[in-house]
Amino acid sequence: MTSIPSVLFVCVHNAGRSQMAAAFLTRLAGNRVQVRSAGSAPADHLNPTVVNAMREVGIDISTESPKVLTADAVQTSDIVITMGCGDTCPYFPGKQYLDWKLDDPAGQDIGAVRLIRDEIEQRIRGLLDDLGIPARP
Repeated sequence: MTSIPSVLFVCVHNAGRSQMAAAFLTRLAGNRVQVRSAGSAPADHLNPTVVNAMREVGIDISTESPKVLTADAVQTSDIVITMGCGDTCPYFPGKQYLDWKLDDPAGQDIGAVRLIRDEIEQRIRGLLDDLGIPARP
Protein backbone atom coordinates (compact mmCIF):
# COMPACT_ATOMS: atom_id res chain seq x y z
CA MET A 1 0.00 0.00 0.00
CA THR A 2 1.21 3.50 -0.76
CA SER A 3 1.70 6.11 1.96
CA ILE A 4 -1.80 7.42 1.24
CA PRO A 5 -4.10 4.43 0.76
CA SER A 6 -6.49 4.43 -2.17
CA VAL A 7 -9.97 3.00 -1.70
CA LEU A 8 -12.43 2.22 -4.49
CA PHE A 9 -16.11 1.61 -3.69
CA VAL A 10 -18.03 -0.35 -6.31
CA CYS A 11 -21.72 -1.13 -6.64
CA VAL A 12 -23.89 -1.79 -9.69
CA HIS A 13 -25.30 1.66 -10.43
CA ASN A 14 -22.93 3.93 -8.45
CA ALA A 15 -26.04 5.86 -7.49
CA GLY A 16 -26.43 4.93 -3.82
CA ARG A 17 -24.27 2.68 -1.62
CA SER A 18 -20.88 3.38 -3.19
CA GLN A 19 -21.61 7.12 -3.35
CA MET A 20 -22.55 7.20 0.35
CA ALA A 21 -19.44 5.22 1.28
CA ALA A 22 -17.16 7.49 -0.74
CA ALA A 23 -18.74 10.59 0.79
CA PHE A 24 -18.37 9.28 4.35
CA LEU A 25 -14.75 8.25 3.80
CA THR A 26 -13.93 11.62 2.26
CA ARG A 27 -15.59 13.43 5.19
CA LEU A 28 -14.02 11.29 7.92
CA ALA A 29 -10.53 10.79 6.44
CA GLY A 30 -9.96 14.06 4.62
CA ASN A 31 -6.85 13.97 2.47
CA ARG A 32 -5.41 10.96 4.31
CA VAL A 33 -7.15 8.53 1.94
CA GLN A 34 -7.67 8.73 -1.82
CA VAL A 35 -11.33 7.90 -2.46
CA ARG A 36 -13.05 6.72 -5.64
CA SER A 37 -16.40 5.15 -6.48
CA ALA A 38 -17.75 3.51 -9.61
CA GLY A 39 -20.46 1.22 -10.91
CA SER A 40 -20.46 -1.83 -13.12
CA ALA A 41 -23.60 -0.48 -14.88
CA PRO A 42 -23.82 3.19 -13.83
CA ALA A 43 -27.17 4.93 -13.58
CA ASP A 44 -27.89 8.27 -15.22
CA HIS A 45 -28.06 10.11 -11.88
CA LEU A 46 -27.82 9.61 -8.14
CA ASN A 47 -30.74 8.17 -6.22
CA PRO A 48 -32.57 11.29 -4.91
CA THR A 49 -33.55 9.54 -1.67
CA VAL A 50 -29.85 8.80 -1.04
CA VAL A 51 -28.99 12.45 -1.70
CA ASN A 52 -31.65 13.52 0.83
CA ALA A 53 -30.51 10.98 3.44
CA MET A 54 -26.92 12.20 3.16
CA ARG A 55 -28.03 15.82 3.37
CA GLU A 56 -29.66 14.96 6.71
CA VAL A 57 -26.20 14.20 8.14
CA GLY A 58 -24.63 17.31 6.63
CA ILE A 59 -23.07 15.76 3.52
CA ASP A 60 -24.06 17.15 0.12
CA ILE A 61 -23.53 14.66 -2.71
CA SER A 62 -25.96 16.36 -5.10
CA THR A 63 -23.20 17.37 -7.51
CA GLU A 64 -21.78 13.84 -7.80
CA SER A 65 -22.57 11.64 -10.77
CA PRO A 66 -22.34 7.90 -11.38
CA LYS A 67 -19.07 6.78 -12.95
CA VAL A 68 -18.27 3.66 -14.94
CA LEU A 69 -16.01 1.05 -13.37
CA THR A 70 -12.73 0.70 -15.25
CA ALA A 71 -9.88 -1.77 -14.91
CA ASP A 72 -7.57 1.21 -14.32
CA ALA A 73 -9.62 2.33 -11.30
CA VAL A 74 -9.18 -1.12 -9.77
CA GLN A 75 -5.48 -1.37 -10.66
CA THR A 76 -4.68 1.99 -9.06
CA SER A 77 -6.55 1.21 -5.82
CA ASP A 78 -5.12 -0.49 -2.76
CA ILE A 79 -8.51 -1.55 -1.39
CA VAL A 80 -11.57 -2.41 -3.48
CA ILE A 81 -14.85 -2.58 -1.58
CA THR A 82 -17.69 -4.16 -3.51
CA MET A 83 -21.36 -3.83 -2.69
CA GLY A 84 -23.36 -6.22 -4.80
CA CYS A 85 -21.57 -6.03 -8.16
CA GLY A 86 -20.87 -9.77 -8.20
CA ASP A 87 -18.71 -11.19 -10.95
CA THR A 88 -18.68 -7.97 -12.97
CA CYS A 89 -15.95 -6.49 -10.78
CA PRO A 90 -12.50 -7.03 -12.28
CA TYR A 91 -10.01 -8.88 -10.09
CA PHE A 92 -6.30 -8.09 -9.92
CA PRO A 93 -3.82 -9.94 -7.69
CA GLY A 94 -2.28 -7.93 -4.88
CA LYS A 95 -5.36 -5.83 -4.17
CA GLN A 96 -7.30 -6.09 -0.94
CA TYR A 97 -10.92 -6.92 -1.68
CA LEU A 98 -13.78 -6.54 0.78
CA ASP A 99 -17.39 -7.38 -0.01
CA TRP A 100 -19.86 -5.41 2.05
CA LYS A 101 -23.30 -7.04 2.06
CA LEU A 102 -25.63 -4.05 2.14
CA ASP A 103 -29.22 -3.61 1.01
CA ASP A 104 -29.65 -1.70 -2.24
CA PRO A 105 -31.33 1.66 -1.55
CA ALA A 106 -32.96 1.69 -5.00
CA GLY A 107 -36.72 1.90 -4.61
CA GLN A 108 -36.50 2.13 -0.80
CA ASP A 109 -38.18 4.79 1.31
CA ILE A 110 -36.19 7.32 3.34
CA GLY A 111 -36.43 5.24 6.52
CA ALA A 112 -34.79 2.23 4.87
CA VAL A 113 -32.15 4.41 3.22
CA ARG A 114 -31.29 5.96 6.60
CA LEU A 115 -30.58 2.48 7.99
CA ILE A 116 -28.31 1.68 5.02
CA ARG A 117 -26.60 5.07 5.37
CA ASP A 118 -25.93 4.54 9.07
CA GLU A 119 -24.55 1.04 8.49
CA ILE A 120 -22.23 2.40 5.81
CA GLU A 121 -20.97 5.10 8.18
CA GLN A 122 -20.17 2.47 10.82
CA ARG A 123 -18.33 0.33 8.27
CA ILE A 124 -16.32 3.37 7.15
CA ARG A 125 -15.35 4.07 10.76
CA GLY A 126 -14.24 0.44 11.08
CA LEU A 127 -12.23 0.71 7.87
CA LEU A 128 -10.47 3.80 9.22
CA ASP A 129 -9.68 1.92 12.45
CA ASP A 130 -8.23 -0.95 10.39
CA LEU A 131 -6.09 1.56 8.43
CA GLY A 132 -4.93 3.25 11.63
CA ILE A 133 -6.40 6.58 10.54
CA PRO A 134 -8.37 8.50 13.18
CA ALA A 135 -11.76 9.71 11.98
CA ARG A 136 -12.18 13.46 11.81
CA PRO A 137 -14.93 14.88 14.04
